[in-house]
Amino acid sequence: MVEALITVAIVGILLGIGFPAYFRMKGLARSTHCVSNLRQIGMAVNQAIAENAMRIPEMVPAREDKNSDEEALDTVLRPYVNDEAFFRCPADHVHLYEKTGTSYFWNSALNGQDLAAIDFLGLSKNSAGIPLVADKENFHKNVGDEVNVLYVDGHVTRELTFIIDP
Repeated sequence: MVEALITVAIVGILLGIGFPAYFRMKGLARSTHCVSNLRQIGMAVNQAIAENAMRIPEMVPAREDKNSDEEALDTVLRPYVNDEAFFRCPADHVHLYEKTGTSYFWNSALNGQDLAAIDFLGLSKNSAGIPLVADKENFHKNVGDEVNVLYVDGHVTRELTFIIDP
């Protein structure tokens, strides 16, 4: 009987250690999948820019309902992606994708700008420091990431940072 209790206690301790690690790894996998989605969206944006005389497409930052007729991330870029699942962050636990058509937010301050003369609110002309697309919410807070962000130059990070010109 004592041996059975010891075995149960050891299994309980192992589960206590294992479950948090499992959920953290699962969260990191979702965050990595989200980064991959943003890279695919970045390639789609580049194709749209190339077909639009090197101008950034114009669309709303987000919409309330996917049935609205506003030009949004998923409608403008859909012709350039193989699968509409790229517009869904796997960690989107509030179901924004289902409601709005995408889990991502578009930086509409860049709408219509010439890629060669990009200017973010007069603060930065450095494409490496200007966010273009980001998670709509802090989906990845359980794994230490703030939000995943695609920048104008095409790189993706797991935190929002700005580069302000001097």
